[in-house]
Amino acid sequence: MSKHTKTALSVNLNKVALVRNTRHLGIPSVTRAATLCLEAGAAGITVHPRPDARHIRSDDVFDLAVLLKAWPDREFNIEGNPFHNLMDFVRQVRPHQVTFVPDGEGQFTSDHGWSFPQDAERLKPLIAEAKALGVRVSLFMDPIPEAMAAAKAVGADRVELYTETYASTYGTPKQTEVLATFKATAEAALRVGLGINAGHDLNRDNLHTFLSIVPGVQEVSIGHALIADALELGYGDTIRAYRACLPT
Repeated sequence: MSKHTKTALSVNLNKVALVRNTRHLGIPSVTRAATLCLEAGAAGITVHPRPDARHIRSDDVFDLAVLLKAWPDREFNIEGNPFHNLMDFVRQVRPHQVTFVPDGEGQFTSDHGWSFPQDAERLKPLIAEAKALGVRVSLFMDPIPEAMAAAKAVGADRVELYTETYASTYGTPKQTEVLATFKATAEAALRVGLGINAGHDLNRDNLHTFLSIVPGVQEVSIGHALIADALELGYGDTIRAYRACLPT
């Protein structure tokens, strides 16, 4: 796969739901936010429904699944821990992609990837089940080159590289070293036939640099920074600004 792979932008709407859940008025609307993002050119929508429903709720997942049927060229990505509530959504909704994330039930935000060989045997049957349902499976992974072959061996179609370490060192002397690790991890993934996604703390400042160095990234999933930008710029201008950061 070329270093200049066209990268898709998937918008994570968790923070829209978080604001909505502070009142009982149904605003801001998650489906309205999704529609505005899709109209502005977003390639997909991502949600991470946690067991405590502190942001995305079950109804949101089903409503978005219906909405996405009117956008057949866009993708629906549901992420979460397959050992909690995630697989019920996969079985009922059959999204284009499911991203397995090893979150604890009350975890503030995702902060680490799967470990191999420790997680291999328990992941295998759930990956196989999702794929049998026609759902592409991505595993949330730390940038560890030698772990890519293990992710492929358990049946994953893609990995989502956890980019917090890059974002936290962006603009510092450590940036080059950290980016080199992501580059090596992506190259290892490509060698074994894995697709590559990326996400966590990517924003308008650091996104282009990451994609210019790390080869083969097919999708970035961005939520917190993008929704924060949308509060100032609106959804349309924000989506267009992020799309301008993507390689052409």
